[in-house]
Formats: sequence, C-alpha cells, structure tokens
Amino acid sequence: MSSFQLVGRKHRPEDTVIAMDGCRIGGQQLTVIAGPCAVEGEEQMLALARELKGMGVHILRGGAYKPRTSPYSFQGLGEEGLRILAAAREYTGLPVITEVTDARYMEKVCHYADIIQIGSRNMQNFTLLREAGRCGRPVLLKRGFAATIEEWLLAAEYILNEGNEQVILCERGIRTFETFTRNTLDINAVAAVKELSHLPVIVDPSHGTGRRSLVGPVSRAAVAAGADGLMLEVHQDPDRALSDGKQSLTPAQFAVLMDELRSLAGALGRRL
Repeated sequence: MSSFQLVGRKHRPEDTVIAMDGCRIGGQQLTVIAGPCAVEGEEQMLALARELKGMGVHILRGGAYKPRTSPYSFQGLGEEGLRILAAAREYTGLPVITEVTDARYMEKVCHYADIIQIGSRNMQNFTLLREAGRCGRPVLLKRGFAATIEEWLLAAEYILNEGNEQVILCERGIRTFETFTRNTLDINAVAAVKELSHLPVIVDPSHGTGRRSLVGPVSRAAVAAGADGLMLEVHQDPDRALSDGKQSLTPAQFAVLMDELRSLAGALGRRL
C-alpha cells in the first residue's frame, strides 16, 4: 500500500470533509444521497425530489446516462435527464449527483450536476479519471465490482493527482460466488479504507444487495462500521421502474429507514 501518495493517511492524517449546500460529506455528519436509479420523467422526478427533501435527504441522485449490461435495457434520457435533474435542484434546493460514462460528456454533465459519479464499470477508465480530476466538481468514485481495495484507492489517486481533492469513495459490493444477492457488500472495506485513507467513504446498499428487503439491514450495518453516508435508490412504484426496481425502496419504506438511521447516528455520536 506504499504507492498511495495523495489518498493515504500519511499524506493527510485528518479526515477530508467536502462541503456542499446544506450538508457536509465526512466528519460528524451522516450524509444520505437518494433518488431513482434513472431519471424517467420530469413529473416523476420533481414529485419524488420534493418528498425526499421532506424526509431529510441531503443530495438527490438520478441517472441520465445508464451503462447497462444489455444493450436493449433502458439507457437513460441523456441530456434531457440532466435537464430534469437541474430542474429538481431548482425546485428543492438539493444538490444533485449523476454518473458520467464517457470523457466526452464530462463538460456537459458538469454543467448540470453538483457532484460527478464515476461508476463501477469505469473505475479504471483512466482517461475518465483524469478528466474528473480536472472537472472542478466533487467526484464520487464507486469501487469496481472486481477491484481490490488497493486498486480502488489508486483509481482515486488518479483524480487527486490532477488537482481535485474532493473525492468521495463509494463501496457498492463486489462480485463473489454468491448468487442470492446481486453483489456481496464488503463491510470490511468501509473500516479498512477509513484506516488507510482520509477520504470520506459512503456505501450503496441498493447495488450491494440487489434486494429491497436487505437494503435497510445493510444500511444500518454500514453506518455502524463507520460509513460517512449512504446512497439509496427510491422509486414511487419500484415494480414499474425502468431500471433496478427490485432494489429500490418505496418512499414509505425509505421514511422508516430514515427514522432508524437518525436513532443509530445519535447513538454513534453522529448527526443525520
């Protein structure tokens, strides 16, 4: 692990805290990012955004460009999805995060979004990582589904090496022999990365499990392990969602989870 020069604790012993409008990622605050896997339409997004803000969500998520395993699956609305996200930000005041899938789209995504997400499939897209390092926006870097912790941190090193120190690491599960869950969420990685790096670490239990019934328990486990926040998928009608409905909570289920997280955060000396 000696190859870490910028992401490691030796370079910066104190935790990095990223300040956003209305929240801070890292430190004592537990940050919740929530929204649908994909932006499906303006009416849907604005209604859900209003509901999520009322429940205490800090950052709104929604995919405009969706890299999918099958070329026949819903690929997102593209720039129209970005425009809808920006409208939701204007409507609620919540910062928005969305994924950029190609270095050619970086300028366009940065125009609309407050935080840039680099997904699991692009964790070692080094051209994209370098562009993210020059984009002037905070970057959420998801762990690749077959990446070691060292590879994940070295991917973050690419971003910091370009001058962008506003990086958030996201554990979203790795691929193992287990088939009951979509991925195997690596709780070990949360504690390990907090030990190795000063960067904030959040967890995505939606992709980590792929099962709506497991999102709540794994969310609580992630917070107990020291995660700085959670990234959760919420949809008004998950059974009809165009993307990842099986792992999306309904707003009612999400409201229950938020109450549980408030109690847990308080017990751990943190605030939600």
